[in-house]
Amino acid sequence: MSHPSRRGALKLTAGLALLGASALTGCGRGTETASAKTSAAPIGTAPATGTLDVWAAQGDADVLTQVIKPFKAANPKLTVKFTLIPNAEYYTKLQSAIAAGKGPDIAQFFPEEQAQFLDPSILRAVPDGLVDPDSFFKSLWEAGVVGGVPYTVPWYAYTYALVYRSDLARKAGVKAPTTWDQMVPFLKALQGAGAGHGLGADIGWDVFNGQDVAMYAWQAGGSLLSGGKWTLDTPATVDALKYNASFFTSRAADTSGPTFLDAQPYFVSGKTASMITGPWVIGQLDTAAKKKGWTAAHVATAPLPAGPSGSVSFSAGGTWGVLADAGNADAAWKFVRYLARPATQIAQYQAYSSLPAVVSAWDDPAIKGQPLLDAFLTQLKNTRAFPQVPTWQQVATRLGKETEAVAKGTRSAAKAAANVQAYAESLGTGAK
Repeated sequence: MSHPSRRGALKLTAGLALLGASALTGCGRGTETASAKTSAAPIGTAPATGTLDVWAAQGDADVLTQVIKPFKAANPKLTVKFTLIPNAEYYTKLQSAIAAGKGPDIAQFFPEEQAQFLDPSILRAVPDGLVDPDSFFKSLWEAGVVGGVPYTVPWYAYTYALVYRSDLARKAGVKAPTTWDQMVPFLKALQGAGAGHGLGADIGWDVFNGQDVAMYAWQAGGSLLSGGKWTLDTPATVDALKYNASFFTSRAADTSGPTFLDAQPYFVSGKTASMITGPWVIGQLDTAAKKKGWTAAHVATAPLPAGPSGSVSFSAGGTWGVLADAGNADAAWKFVRYLARPATQIAQYQAYSSLPAVVSAWDDPAIKGQPLLDAFLTQLKNTRAFPQVPTWQQVATRLGKETEAVAKGTRSAAKAAANVQAYAESLGTGAK
């Protein structure tokens, strides 16, 4: 299974991140043209023709040539050209191409990082009736909507859940925690059953840690952004930082490791006994253990323990958007419509283990027969989209750095929350 979160790879430079939608607006196109090209007129059913230029990041898109064979057969006069770009370079190259007026017809985006592109001068509005918004996980659809206008269509989905060593839990006589208060005792019980540490915690201290704490802030009743203003210096953020730090202060987790790439080997060896992570690990642990069937015998999953306001997680994955100056928008939208069909999403899952963004596709036996995915389905139904503003990635990165200070005991949670708030206010939202 793929690893969509792209830790350490997809890092926008500060300058590019600050460009945002406002800096890209009008580059290579006039305002009048952009307005005319964001019409949400319905797309017909006649076969697509011409050439379709598709850009995507390497990974889940690697199998698209195989997945779209039925689409190509149904559209014989259409030539589909794929440009697959390494994750580390994808957004920077896409931003540069858009700014130069040389972007593709259609591009892949990541819902947790796409805010700077959600603008009518960059992307066309999703045509009326192209897809049913209610067919997708709600927060994934909402991640592409700004001002009531949808700009992207979900393609695959992921979120975080708790992945733990079921054999050690059985040995310790404990069940998966369902609340924050149960989390550290559960982790300590796993240690008592033989694990080096109960949790293989994320120690990148970067944007991904910031996303984790944002998730915990939601669980504590926080909002992150409200009425166009940052709401980070709140009791909910303080509680989230303290909850995250409790993993380390209890010594259920270690501030020095494992690193992200070491997480699975540590988990398999018993150096750690749980991870708060995405569904891609389920398909990778047998390989890490070098033993087929290891995962089924040693691993279980559960939704995230609930904070005072529930067990909410974040929505992430992949989406598609059609560029405002696309030369073949008709074919692009027909391509998107095809990829949004449940049968196509199942084909994508079978080819690359990309989990469907369409809820009904999870009823297919190919997925429904995978019990370790049940917790992710439960969690995907209770997710939120990160703030859809261009500066969120920078704010989340600062939040990750503050998280490190709290976890290591060099800063109070209250001071860290205040620091993040001040930083966020200095940046603003980047929204028009």
